[in-house]
Amino acid sequence: MKELTCQVVSITPLTDFVHKVLLKPDAKAEFEAGQYLNVVMGEEDKRPFSIASAPESEYLELQIGAFGADGYAMQVIDKLKSESEIKVEVGLGAAQLREESDRPLLLIAGGTGFSYIKSIFEHLAATHSTRKVIVYWGLRQTDASFELKRTMDTLGQLNEADFNLVIENPGEGWEGKTGMVHKVVMDDIDNLGDFDIYLAGRFDMVGAVRTDFVAKGADVERMFADAFAFI
Repeated sequence: MKELTCQVVSITPLTDFVHKVLLKPDAKAEFEAGQYLNVVMGEEDKRPFSIASAPESEYLELQIGAFGADGYAMQVIDKLKSESEIKVEVGLGAAQLREESDRPLLLIAGGTGFSYIKSIFEHLAATHSTRKVIVYWGLRQTDASFELKRTMDTLGQLNEADFNLVIENPGEGWEGKTGMVHKVVMDDIDNLGDFDIYLAGRFDMVGAVRTDFVAKGADVERMFADAFAFI
């Protein structure tokens, strides 16, 4: 872990509730794809967020879902808006990409957990990985999605990649996959034991995925999520 001072470059809305934050660190930010950082609000107040950018990026990107006028995440957004610099602690977490493996990758995220898997597949593209990559992103509604073209363009740089957007409560006109994202994965993929599986989302979701996937043959030793340390 290393503490860095970062310039707040920009804060832009991705949806009504998700903010894209770009930070420029004053020194090289050393972390592995899939790790997270702490935004230092105070000496005893450090708030974790997944890093959405690859280690090769010039900027640290965060995708912060902020709800409520004085909520936990909105307080961070307000601090970033009011100050030109912020301190962060980089290189945290144990669910980083295992680069020594050559197994195919299954990347699954719910909501703003997408930032976690985005760091991984952007790093795979930057390093010209030849591993097979399958991405599933689960959202409650279609209007919660963002930067789909950027995602498709990045995955298009990989040798073999597939992207699946899954909507839990689709409105009229949606013709894609529907339901709980991990249930859709189980319907789509027969041999979960073949994959290295990376997960991000609400703790209850990640816990359910682990239980259901193991029951269907996934190797729990090849499943990775920081939530596993808490559930």
